[in-house]
Amino acid sequence: MRIGIIGAGRVGSTLARRLAGIGHEVTIANSRGPETLKDLVSQINGPIRAVTAQEAARFGQLVVVAIPYGRINELPIAELRDKVVVDACNYFPERDGHDPDLDEDRTTSSEKLRALTGADLVKAFNAIHWQNLRDRGRPKGDPARLAIPLSGDDEEAKAVVAGLIRGLGFDPVDAGYLGRGGRRHQPDTTAFTAELSAAELDALVHAAV
Repeated sequence: MRIGIIGAGRVGSTLARRLAGIGHEVTIANSRGPETLKDLVSQINGPIRAVTAQEAARFGQLVVVAIPYGRINELPIAELRDKVVVDACNYFPERDGHDPDLDEDRTTSSEKLRALTGADLVKAFNAIHWQNLRDRGRPKGDPARLAIPLSGDDEEAKAVVAGLIRGLGFDPVDAGYLGRGGRRHQPDTTAFTAELSAAELDALVHAAV
């Protein structure tokens, strides 16, 4: 699959390394320009290129957004429209600035990102610690295999993202629709960065209100 990644922090760069390593064609972008990613790209085995954010969005059959929530207005909106977009962002008001809609729980950060981009949005990879994403992938059936929650309204898009999660050595757990489901694995929930099996995580997210 062709995958564009916007954001080269810990989650974005880890996903780039892992996804390229299992054969996906990956492009990665940051806010500072492709030339600043030469060292990262040189360390990754697999098909990967550093590009601009616009190029990453155009290239990807699926695009991962892994940037601070406070910078979502910098995204290439036109290029993301109608694409499958994985939202790996989290809202931290002390970093991103206060958003009254989120502070008062009128909506979620993922719903705001979907409204901004018009994408088929799936929230995933936001609730796993980047070191676990890097190190803890395991074969199917391994008792130490961890689960990753995802949420979204488009079942086909969720199925695509679930396949990526399995390919990386984790079990996907569907937390539900984007609004209610996303609230179950955002920061300050018990599922956020939890190290659980699929059965344990499924019970946890569906017990949440």
